[in-house]
Amino acid sequence: MRFTLLILGSLFSVCTFAGVYKCTDVNGKTNYQSKPCDQQHKTVQINVKTGTTNSSDGLDHEKLALEQKKQDEKLEQEQLLKKQNQLKQDAMSESAKNQFLIKNNPDKFSAFAIPPYVFDQLPNLVKNFQSRLPDIERLRRQAAEKALASGLCTRVEGSELDGKSTKKTLVFSVDCSSGKIFYFTEQEIIR
Repeated sequence: MRFTLLILGSLFSVCTFAGVYKCTDVNGKTNYQSKPCDQQHKTVQINVKTGTTNSSDGLDHEKLALEQKKQDEKLEQEQLLKKQNQLKQDAMSESAKNQFLIKNNPDKFSAFAIPPYVFDQLPNLVKNFQSRLPDIERLRRQAAEKALASGLCTRVEGSELDGKSTKKTLVFSVDCSSGKIFYFTEQEIIR
């Protein structure tokens, strides 16, 4: 009798430490075993000592959620990079238009009237409005043309984003060879 109790006690302690796995297949059939279930079964590990369960599905959901979050972050980074590259391309296109205008009108524009802003080397003022760089390049050109159209400016020496600019309204200054300085808000330029 003692021998039988000793064997049963040993088996019980082995089962306690080994753990029990509840395996359920897609049809709902349940099987209990001492080793983890295969991939076709939903696995729930049962701690015989405490009576608590640990579903591997929960861990799978956490892993899936973490993977999804990583994929979302990667996609977001790719979209940000794509958007930034498009911004650079658009700014370079507007700068090229500025340089074309200057080159074809040397009597109206000094060679450095509208120097291109390089995206990775922007002055501190322009960095504050970096997301609007293509607009800034276009509006610098239009501000210079507006100053020339006034008849009070015969040649543009410089057209720059001005320090009076805010997030709501960009301001541009145009220096003329006559010494006259014009200030235009983006709303005045667009009209």
